[in-house]
Amino acid sequence: MRIVVSDPIISRFADLLQENAPGNDWEFVAGRPAKEQSAAIARAEVLVCARLSAADAAACPAGLVHITGSGADRVAVADLPEGTLLLRTAHHERSIAEHILMVVLAHQRRLLDVSAEMRSGTWRSVATELETPPHRTLDELTIGFVGLGGIGSEAVLLCTGLGMKAVAVRRNPEAGSARDAGLKWVKPMEDLPELLAASDVVVLCLPLTDETRGLMGARQLAQMRGDAMLVNVSRGAIVDEDALYAALRDGSIGGAALDVWWDAPVGTAASESVSRFAALPQVIATPHHSGHATRTFVRRAMEISDNINAFAAGRAPNNTLDRAQVR
Repeated sequence: MRIVVSDPIISRFADLLQENAPGNDWEFVAGRPAKEQSAAIARAEVLVCARLSAADAAACPAGLVHITGSGADRVAVADLPEGTLLLRTAHHERSIAEHILMVVLAHQRRLLDVSAEMRSGTWRSVATELETPPHRTLDELTIGFVGLGGIGSEAVLLCTGLGMKAVAVRRNPEAGSARDAGLKWVKPMEDLPELLAASDVVVLCLPLTDETRGLMGARQLAQMRGDAMLVNVSRGAIVDEDALYAALRDGSIGGAALDVWWDAPVGTAASESVSRFAALPQVIATPHHSGHATRTFVRRAMEISDNINAFAAGRAPNNTLDRAQVR
């Protein structure tokens, strides 16, 4: 089969892909001019991509389109020909769960501020300046998860294992698993206000859809505790950018850890929204890399190649995505 790979990140694992799915004609087009990429997509039997424009989707004859991540919001799914098999992959759950735990600890211990003070020659602690606030330990905190898929469930394990109390809201509160056993409660999305009022840390880990776009606006941010932290590892557009900036600027919430943003960088130049938020002292800003562990990409490459083998053999692949669920 002619397999076209347009995603530059998974292309770094080209040897692993080809070794695990041999006997195919692989074409790695990331980095080529847009016209060359479009021409390759238009002759693909299998397409492996992270992004796909409406024009390229409409012209794509591939029987299988494999998205290299869990989200489909950057792929023009609705424009793919009827009958195209659509798959996705993840394997970032552990890495993102560790990121969540890291930023919670960094915020509670004022890690960035304290490090900056020490670099400037200032030794500030409760022993040298009595007004310095002490930090809380994890077992004093309640963490609330908005969305409880693979990422949320993995983070529940880590956080409750260290003594944090966990609550959650999800679209279907009855769809839990044994991994959710450590949760104090799981309720439907309609109970988001209760979660916001109860949580010292609010974690957004749900997909971007018509229903979740702008989910966290000024009203919801005002329902959070005054010292609470917002952690977003899902998509920037789930949060109202201006409302969050105002809440942080005015000190109506305690801080934010943002790994996802409202606009994309240009090469290695950070977007305007990054500059805006990173200037606020209570913001931990990272470049959408919470899931970028080596094992994430190795496992994705293995699943993608396994699914290509299954497709070629007429077997059912893993992680089929129903395009009707992508809006």
